[in-house]
Amino acid sequence: MSALLSIQNMTHFFGGLKAVSEFSFDVPEGVIYGLIGPNGSGKTTTFNLITGIYNPTQGTILLDGKDITGQKPYKIVRSGIGRTFQNLRIFSSMSVLDNIRAAKQYRAKSGLLSSVMRLPGFMAEEKRIREESMNLLEVLHLADRADDAARNLPYGDLRRLEIARALATQPRLLLLDEPAAGMNPKEVQDLMKLVQRVRDEFKVTVFLIEHHMKVVMGICERVKVLDFGTTIAEGKPEDVGRDAKVLEAYLGRKGAAC
Repeated sequence: MSALLSIQNMTHFFGGLKAVSEFSFDVPEGVIYGLIGPNGSGKTTTFNLITGIYNPTQGTILLDGKDITGQKPYKIVRSGIGRTFQNLRIFSSMSVLDNIRAAKQYRAKSGLLSSVMRLPGFMAEEKRIREESMNLLEVLHLADRADDAARNLPYGDLRRLEIARALATQPRLLLLDEPAAGMNPKEVQDLMKLVQRVRDEFKVTVFLIEHHMKVVMGICERVKVLDFGTTIAEGKPEDVGRDAKVLEAYLGRKGAAC
């Protein structure tokens, strides 16, 4: 499989602290790829470097062979990368539907005059955006909450709404930052099925950070492990789960497999 995302010798400093050190890896197109590691190992920093929140101190980030290193976040979204955040970034006062519509607006073609005058082209585009947004909510099992304020959703639904909003940008690569955080066992099981369904139905490559090892071992086809900004293991989940360096990083000692 060809690499959709390629990171080459990426290093990043925060002052004198090296958060990521000479980090290289490829995410093949069409897979569910996991990035794991103890707290503070550089996982979210890696996502922030990929999505333009930080500029790497050195190294190159390629999306389908195109250099996107240091680009502004909105340009990276347009290039085909969508993401969720470890801490929810939902527009809580807006409706569930409007959260999706807002994400779709960046691809809208109608100008200011067309919008103010409510010209036919604008109205047709708004109708299309609404229909596409409702279809997305159907897939994510949120259509019955479309008119509710986002702040009134239970936590598990908020996580799904954030995934739906990222999908609304029509990404080729979907980055999920700890999507199972705070979920109960039933919600975690539903999430695992959802991520697999999203990959298959939307034809996206999924790259996720996750501490919940049931999720990682259950749906990821390849896993990379970071510790103090450096790769300590990479491979199939079952092989990574038995790796001595991984066990020591997580448990502080050699012990039972993850």
